[in-house]
Amino acid sequence: MTSSQDHNQVGDTPIVLSIDAMGGDRGPAAVVAGMSLSARSHPEIRFLVHGPKAELSRLIARRKELEGRCDIRDSTEVVSMTDKPAQVMRNGQDTSMWAAIDAVRDKEATVAVSCGNTGALMALSMIRLRKLPGVNRPAIAVLWPSRNPQGFNVMLDVGADIRADAEDLLQYALMGMSYARNGLDLTRPRVGLLNVGTEEHKGRAELKDAHDLISAAADRGQFDFVGFVEGGDLPGTICDVIVTDGFTGNVALKTGEGTASMIGERLKEAFTHSLPARMASLVAMPSLRRFQRKIDPRRKNGGVFLGLNGTVVKSHGSADETGVSAAITLALQLAQSGFSDRLAARLATITDVTAEDESDATKEGST
Repeated sequence: MTSSQDHNQVGDTPIVLSIDAMGGDRGPAAVVAGMSLSARSHPEIRFLVHGPKAELSRLIARRKELEGRCDIRDSTEVVSMTDKPAQVMRNGQDTSMWAAIDAVRDKEATVAVSCGNTGALMALSMIRLRKLPGVNRPAIAVLWPSRNPQGFNVMLDVGADIRADAEDLLQYALMGMSYARNGLDLTRPRVGLLNVGTEEHKGRAELKDAHDLISAAADRGQFDFVGFVEGGDLPGTICDVIVTDGFTGNVALKTGEGTASMIGERLKEAFTHSLPARMASLVAMPSLRRFQRKIDPRRKNGGVFLGLNGTVVKSHGSADETGVSAAITLALQLAQSGFSDRLAARLATITDVTAEDESDATKEGST
């Protein structure tokens, strides 16, 4: 392997990703299988893999795609799904999750990927990577399937923090806009604020305040603010970025994923309950497979932690090899785009402008 400094350059040189191999419900076998899937399609990927060295060595040795592309870092402890974040922060120094994040902090890798405990991962990421200047609360952003030309909308926050005041929602809008610009290649993203209706008089006070703040920042932030949007607009064409608090976003995310799974199961039942139905399924199979790929949540698995001095991708804890591979591919795309540095620069610019506007408003009010 070349030096870690060479790995972190954006371009044709190898990109190093830091993988917490022990966090998922399915164990390290699924994580290593997902790494192998990604490695087949992306020869530029290299991995720092964190977990018990003996076990990981055996699993990786069975995958010829990973030969010579993995640096295994021995970690004796694992963060379980039931561990409390405070407990992990006090006693988690020897865990694979801690080590995976530290590799990004120490510039050995560009992005960390974990299927582990969301609360612990966010807490450790905030402590080890630190928040970007001006960010009060980091957010988790996901790609939501939509009818827009790019095929996806960005939604945040989906669970980093259940609370969000007007300033937080403004920061989410700026971070989501930057993600859409770099992740979806949108020159001027359209941002919407999730509410119980599109009328300006509806919603909580902090939503109305956030509406004004985001609207005021739109021109200098180089995005279009479409105002309030509703739940039905999540997969729609009205906007490219949906901003909300972590409680509402997480409920919407889990509801959408559950609905997609139910539709897939019902279609399978419908085409297998009788002989004529099974015969019809043979004719419809190509279309059904295309439909399944579009609604399969595994294929766009991965929430991105935004607002930190480094990039972390959170995979579903129950992800199989397809889901893990999707999270790794997302991490690779972010690393290749230089996303972390671009986000920091964008936030710094808009934060400075917002501070100047608030200062001018204060001066005008006092005269």
